[in-house]
Amino acid sequence: MFVKTHRLSPLFILIQLAFGGQSAWAQTNSLTVSPKLEDKLSVEAIKSSAIYVSGDKVAGSTEDKVIVEGAAEFRKPGTVLKADKVEYEQNKDEVFASGNVRLNRLGNTFEGPEAKFQLETFKGYFLKPQYQFLANGGNGQADKIDFLGDKKTTISNASYTTCTRIPGSKWLPDWVLEASRIDTDSEENVGEAYGAVVKLKEVPIFALPYMSFPLNSDRKTGFLPPSIASDNVSGLEISTPYYVNLAPNYDLTFNPTLSSKRGVNLGTEFRYLNPTLSGTMNVDVMPSDKLRNNDRRWGISADHQQYIAAGSTVGGLLLNLEVNRVSDNNYWRDFPRATGTLTQRILPTNASLGWRQGAWSSGLKFSKWQTLQDTGAVIRPPYDQLPHAYLKYDGLNLNGGFNLNVNTEVTHFKSDPAFTTQVNGTRAFNQIEISRPFKSPAYFITPKAKFHNATYQFDSPLRNGDTSASLSVPTFSLDSGLVFDRSVRLWGRDLTQTLEPRGFYVYTPYREQSLLPNYDSAARDFNFAALFTENPYSGNSRIPDTNVFTYGLSSKFLDANSGAELVRLGMAQRLRFEDQRTILPGNRIQTERLSDLLFGATVNWDPHWSVETTQQVSPNESRLNRGVLGVRYAPKDFHVVSAAYRYQRGVSEQAELSWQWPMAELFGASNDATDGAVSNGRWFTLGRLNYSLTENKMVDSILGFEYEAGCWVARTVVENVSSSSATSNRRILFQLELVGFGSVGPGALKTLRSNIPRYQYLREQVDTPNRFSNFE
Repeated sequence: MFVKTHRLSPLFILIQLAFGGQSAWAQTNSLTVSPKLEDKLSVEAIKSSAIYVSGDKVAGSTEDKVIVEGAAEFRKPGTVLKADKVEYEQNKDEVFASGNVRLNRLGNTFEGPEAKFQLETFKGYFLKPQYQFLANGGNGQADKIDFLGDKKTTISNASYTTCTRIPGSKWLPDWVLEASRIDTDSEENVGEAYGAVVKLKEVPIFALPYMSFPLNSDRKTGFLPPSIASDNVSGLEISTPYYVNLAPNYDLTFNPTLSSKRGVNLGTEFRYLNPTLSGTMNVDVMPSDKLRNNDRRWGISADHQQYIAAGSTVGGLLLNLEVNRVSDNNYWRDFPRATGTLTQRILPTNASLGWRQGAWSSGLKFSKWQTLQDTGAVIRPPYDQLPHAYLKYDGLNLNGGFNLNVNTEVTHFKSDPAFTTQVNGTRAFNQIEISRPFKSPAYFITPKAKFHNATYQFDSPLRNGDTSASLSVPTFSLDSGLVFDRSVRLWGRDLTQTLEPRGFYVYTPYREQSLLPNYDSAARDFNFAALFTENPYSGNSRIPDTNVFTYGLSSKFLDANSGAELVRLGMAQRLRFEDQRTILPGNRIQTERLSDLLFGATVNWDPHWSVETTQQVSPNESRLNRGVLGVRYAPKDFHVVSAAYRYQRGVSEQAELSWQWPMAELFGASNDATDGAVSNGRWFTLGRLNYSLTENKMVDSILGFEYEAGCWVARTVVENVSSSSATSNRRILFQLELVGFGSVGPGALKTLRSNIPRYQYLREQVDTPNRFSNFE
């Protein structure tokens, strides 16, 4: 039978006897529908909710003390308690459980012989428990757990691991943290261990008097997994990064590295992100480098973007800052794995402030370059622009459908004449462009006219003695194309095929420019986009005479149902009617009437396969001048193979192969990975090889192995990076990650992510657990 009792408080106790029938409560009270399951319960909801108790035998009074024995179960929203015996004192709001006690508190579970706690405050203890936390699956056992409220516990003589517990007394986790005391705070999602020893396969790997660790996947202040590397230049390297979670939107990482051959390198990374600004800063300092006569070496790389609102009527300002600086010319060679741009020999530093409102925009920019010179390979440094100011107007679809673009800029160019062999100076450049597009689904025609004007003031005379110069050049172009399409069926698929011929004519008359310095012009790469532009050079130092017609043909195959592009084919060629006499310094006059033929194809017929190629063929010699072929196969997660072939006649010929693949499947075994998860106990092979067919040698190579054991991951990477045609830098990296115990730090993982296309991290958490993930 069921008995219903009342108190003056909103607390109700429902006792079910083992031999009872249908309850009177069930007859008079119906369940209500909740619009959603609440993951987090409010304090008011817990206080006002009923308590449900069931068991084989009941004794006591509901006004004082209730004792339930035999399969006793005590249930309240957020709390489920099961035991051989449960005693509840209403006056103290206290529960005492003994014998095979199991407690589920908001998804966190505890099992042991005895527990005592208050329901509302959740203050009490649990003896000899085995426990498991919901957020990250962390589990262990202890002599005692003291509950200090809903959010905090103290665990005495405890063990902790994220390895999944397997039933049985002989189970041992692969790794375990043992501590005299562990304090947990589920509000801050942090654990603190005192007298801590971490063991892997029962072997101690490190010990600390104090350490902290996360209780979920959120970022957490503390040490990241260390990295160990062996380098032929730096010797043995040990990195112990320390992460500081300053706030949800900015953080700091210290990465001290000890090198046996060079000394200590102190690395720091600061990141921040706000709705109107973001940026990063990386600073590396080696106080005394034994490799370079104990010189101090340093490198800094920073970028900052910020939007400054100035009101809807006047638009807003965009601030961009970029800094890249190193201590000396040998930095790129001695630190081949430095942050980002610092591995290059030409380092930019920029500061710009831009404004835009509607069709108008303006800005001011300062650009300065640091060029790392090498006596064996001298580089001509680019020009500093101190400053560069511009004003633009981009008017689209004006009266009559015309487009009007106006660009005015003033720039002072400065560099070292000993390297550039040119004078420094200031250039004012103006360009007016007007066009009238005619478009329909079947065709487009765009006539366009441009007028360029440049005025120069030089810091020193030109070869002819002039200290100033001016240039005015018009340009006329006509771009046109047709679009045909038809429905076809190929290889069992309904497709839409397009055929798109295109013609592009450009005329620019000749103007003498050979005495003018080349401050910022360079030849564009020979590609489809460059063939259909008015100027074959970037920048504004050269406006070449042009009388050319570019023709092309492309065809696309689209899925008739989804519209996805499955195949794209194209070709283009440029026909020159007159010699091009305005050229870059050191180049020869362009006399060829026909340019190379350019062919391109992209195939994504199967979602697992991707093929892309571009071929540049000489029509006069009927041979390949340059070509690229790339193939990628990615059937599922953690399975990817990419291959590429690159050829440039007389310059280079290279083949590249990269991959990430489970080793077991290479030998015929099957071990599927689905939905971004990977099963335990898997070996992965991965790498990237870049081989020079011209030199018959490996240029760069990365070979690595990963072992995924469920609660820990080990990585070993062997890397070889060429620092010159005759020398290379080789190192071996090792990284151990205890999953759920710390965020992944730099080292082997960083190398894999930056060098292997489409590399996937083996333990990326997709779903965030909630209390219903472990519902009883």
